[in-house]
Amino acid sequence: MLKQFFIICSGADTDILEQCSKGEQNKYAGIGATVFFTALMAFIAASYALYTVFDNYYAAIGFGFIWGLLIFNLDRYIVSTIKKTGRFLDELLQATPRIMLAVIIAIVISKPLELKIFEKEINQVLLEQKNDLTLANQNQILAQFNPEITALETDITTLESKVINKEVEVNALYNTYISEAEGTAGTNHLGKGPVYKEKREKHDALLAELQQLKLENKEKKADLEQQIATLKTNYQLQVDTTQPVINNFDGLMARVNALGTLSWMPSFFIFLLFLAIETSPIFAKLLSPKGPYDFKLEDLEMAIKTHVLQNKNQREALLKTDNAINDRVYADLKTEDELYTYKRKKTRELMQLQADAFFKHQKNIL
Repeated sequence: MLKQFFIICSGADTDILEQCSKGEQNKYAGIGATVFFTALMAFIAASYALYTVFDNYYAAIGFGFIWGLLIFNLDRYIVSTIKKTGRFLDELLQATPRIMLAVIIAIVISKPLELKIFEKEINQVLLEQKNDLTLANQNQILAQFNPEITALETDITTLESKVINKEVEVNALYNTYISEAEGTAGTNHLGKGPVYKEKREKHDALLAELQQLKLENKEKKADLEQQIATLKTNYQLQVDTTQPVINNFDGLMARVNALGTLSWMPSFFIFLLFLAIETSPIFAKLLSPKGPYDFKLEDLEMAIKTHVLQNKNQREALLKTDNAINDRVYADLKTEDELYTYKRKKTRELMQLQADAFFKHQKNIL
């Protein structure tokens, strides 16, 4: 039962193959098994590749099964259409387009399996790429908010500088009126005289301005800090919103590109393996000698071709003979007086009827 199934997979004519030896049947069963398992590998590879796209088992298995059937049909067609002629160069020329198609199929089949085999290495590459993308994304978003935050921080620094400068002035006036009271500067008179009072009033007035400035700047600084906090919150919100896009950067194209960054040699050998599997049925037929099945198939095709050619030639000869007979018949009738007289009479009657009909039509118009 299994052998019969693989023979069907090979695309061979089962009726002809039943008349051949067991060895010939086993050869085509082996070719069919290769075709079947190649389609099975295509089904597995396509299912994994589509799972990375749809992230759904049912959709991946469904489309993978259709892809496996397509590869099975192509391989079966490729193998079944290679005819053994006994001339290797003619057979190779005949198989060249099929070999090129087999190479394309091998590439398509091997790539998803390479993604699965090197999944850990690809994940490492993707992790590094995600980290780079995360940093780049944060820097890009920060570039949008940073100028405004820097300007607000500069305003805060300016407010603080004004307070500090005012404090320096107040402290200088404080030292001045204290020195005046102690008699170490100014008038050099010990005690709280008029000069002391004047300097003390200046100090107190400037101190009041300092207190007022601190209150005003505190409100302004709180408002600026609130704006900075809002900008930082918006920055973090935008980072959090865009981060899932980076986290999902592991689709089929991203994995293929990540695979391209790895060493090419392992992938190349996996491709060669699938290329050998895909082209093995073709080369098996090319390298195998012309067997009983090929002779029987050629005999059957030649018999059908001969029968068709015979029928075609027979119909052409029949047509040619019939044309010759008709030519002779009409040539004899051409000189017959009785036929001429009869046809002349009928033609005369026809022309009279036409003349009468024309006359009636013209009369009706008038």
